[in-house]
Amino acid sequence: MTTPLKSRLGPLPYLIFSSRWLQLPLYLGLIVAQAIYVVQFVRELWHLVDATLFGHLGEGVAAESAETTIMLTVLGLIDVVMISNLLVMVIVGGYETFVSRLRLEGHPDQPEWLSHVNATVLKVKLAMAIIGISSIHLLATFIKADTLNPQTIMWQVLLHLAFVVSALALAYIDRIMQPGARGEAH
Repeated sequence: MTTPLKSRLGPLPYLIFSSRWLQLPLYLGLIVAQAIYVVQFVRELWHLVDATLFGHLGEGVAAESAETTIMLTVLGLIDVVMISNLLVMVIVGGYETFVSRLRLEGHPDQPEWLSHVNATVLKVKLAMAIIGISSIHLLATFIKADTLNPQTIMWQVLLHLAFVVSALALAYIDRIMQPGARGEAH
């Protein structure tokens, strides 16, 4: 029989270890943010359906402008989904890593990546998700490039490249910190 954690630790170590539960409101707040993104997605989807099926793109909108508007709206939907995926990774992976185990072993819906998540793997996955989100924004920028200041486009490209370099650096650091895990997929 194991003794409870409280009786094995002194009061200060127990307090310090228990402080991880202060993160719980943060993860609950991210769940609220996830719900807000669902509402945003439904609103954008409704605008897309309304514009496409009911022709509410606006008076005098050219066909190529309508196509661009639809494409930008779809990119916005993809962006919302990718940010939502990022939120799920942070909520589930962060809670599992820093607060408490979710005990999902054997559950048919357990995310594959959750079985080998740690703080470093989570950072690399988050960096990759941020690159994906940045790529969507950059694509939208290039679609409407003729209406934007060239300096704005340059800064967006540089920011995107900074995200890529940061992700590569994180992945490289992860790789050199775990030399025995080179053959394993993260």
